[in-house]
Amino acid sequence: MTTPSVQPLLLQVLSGQKTSRPPVWFMRQAGRYLPEYRALRSEASDFIAFCLNPEMAAEATLQPMKRFGFDAAIVFADILLIPRALGQDVWFETGEGPQLGEMPPVGRMAELAEGAGEHLASIGQTLSLVREGLKPKEGEQERALIGFAGAPWTVATYMLDGHHNTIGKGERATARKYAYEDPETVDALLDVLVEATARYFVMQANAGAQVLKIFESWAEGLPDDLFERLVLKPHQKLVARTRELGVTVPLIGFPRGSAIHAERYAAEVDVQAVALDTACPLAVGQRVQKIKPIQGALDPLLLRAGGKALDARVDQLMEAWNDGPWIFNLGHGILPDVPIAHVEQVLERIGAQ
Repeated sequence: MTTPSVQPLLLQVLSGQKTSRPPVWFMRQAGRYLPEYRALRSEASDFIAFCLNPEMAAEATLQPMKRFGFDAAIVFADILLIPRALGQDVWFETGEGPQLGEMPPVGRMAELAEGAGEHLASIGQTLSLVREGLKPKEGEQERALIGFAGAPWTVATYMLDGHHNTIGKGERATARKYAYEDPETVDALLDVLVEATARYFVMQANAGAQVLKIFESWAEGLPDDLFERLVLKPHQKLVARTRELGVTVPLIGFPRGSAIHAERYAAEVDVQAVALDTACPLAVGQRVQKIKPIQGALDPLLLRAGGKALDARVDQLMEAWNDGPWIFNLGHGILPDVPIAHVEQVLERIGAQ
């Protein structure tokens, strides 16, 4: 008879429990700040090929788990795989980031949405490999596996902008312009992305993801009416459709840059936790925490800087949010030039090492 493993801390928090310390993982924890990642990445012909290679992507996912005391792994993939599943060309250029070709007609993409999970089955293979790699030894604390997707609006901004937008990228100016000028097309695109993403989530959950995260990277700066139309309602639809298709694992929503709407988001979107960004005031986090668990929100630039200021902010976050269920994370992704010692410094401060 074997002793069952202890439920992952992350899942405990997402069920509303308060834990002795917050579980910790970092957005983009598998990435360029690790020398082993850079060596592995050099073996792939391009970034998309790397993401779609289950063995390589699984190894990238597991690298930070082998090096650090993180409580969860997040599958190595990219939010722009969904447009590929819908027939739009996606590629990455060094120094330029993602580039997208002409967006197919929305009607054609709607025909492909149901098959999005099947089209991206290699990500499921990655998840299965990682789940096996995370299997705990007898009596060990199990560590959770997170799957993810870009939120409909965020993915839509890239699909609409393509590689033509040269100004206002930080504000997603081209996509917002379309949202005002051609609302029917944009809303129809969001509905297609809801369906495709829900199908993608089904595949990820079936492949072993224990948590699913919705990355809304471009919720920032939207006026109230656009936030409701482009973020809030599509998230509600995505969660409802994902549940309708039989997925039961917890969901984390991350409407980055929208702290002013955080309490409303927490109350009206049926996710199990809300991730908060770097600029979210501590008091807002405390109010959201009364509605449901939170995640966040260390500044990635402070992680890069290190020193006493880093310790002080970690302590401040712990003091502010330790009375309720929360997950320690960054307010955005880890930067490529973060020293490994600074990651270890944070984990030690939290008590995760």
